[in-house]
Amino acid sequence: MARFGWAYVDCDNASDGASYGPTGSIQFLTGAGNTTGSTRFMYYTASGGGSEHVYNAHTVVLTGTFVVDGIISASHYHIDDVTTIDSTGSTTFGNTNDDMHIRTGSLVITGAAGFAEDGYILSASISDKRVSVRAFSGKYRRITSATYTVAKDNYIIGCSGSINQTLFLPTASAVGAGALLVVKDEYHPRSSTWVRLQGHQGTAPTSNLIDGQTNFLLTGAMPAVNLYSDGSNWFIF
Repeated sequence: MARFGWAYVDCDNASDGASYGPTGSIQFLTGAGNTTGSTRFMYYTASGGGSEHVYNAHTVVLTGTFVVDGIISASHYHIDDVTTIDSTGSTTFGNTNDDMHIRTGSLVITGAAGFAEDGYILSASISDKRVSVRAFSGKYRRITSATYTVAKDNYIIGCSGSINQTLFLPTASAVGAGALLVVKDEYHPRSSTWVRLQGHQGTAPTSNLIDGQTNFLLTGAMPAVNLYSDGSNWFIF
């Protein structure tokens, strides 16, 4: 005796009278060896559907609840009206550097139920267009060499060499408006050497200046300086 869980039958009624349902319905057992189908569980061999939806050919459509006790693997997911995504373990989005993940609306990250701290860890609000974090850490780089070209993803630079040290800033247009940079002289005692920030290695610059100057010298006992970019030049604040 043949056994199956479901089958597609392209007929209104099977010739033996054992299978029923609308054309295109996926069959399921109803007992006593009989199967039937429903408009709520359809397979479209060609474009079709009702007045509200038109589905492409080779599309399975379920109207109702679908429960999977296992793994779903798909090339693409398109999900409407998501209210809850509950998953144990870790989740990974994307697999190449050019992937882009866009979220519309506000975003809040909190701890799990019973998290000891109150409130959010990170919040991005669409209403006031502000991002709030509980604590923040920026990328840190310690420099001991005489020269260093600051990378676009550097944030805190600690100059720890006893020699004269020159930092060449990244191009303001490359990092974009609003980029921040913190530089700190970490060497003590620094008596006869210096730390210098320089926007250009060439001559006669017209952009990438530091408060309108080609360079800035850190002076005093273990000084620090904060900078921001307007997309064309750097400014100290």
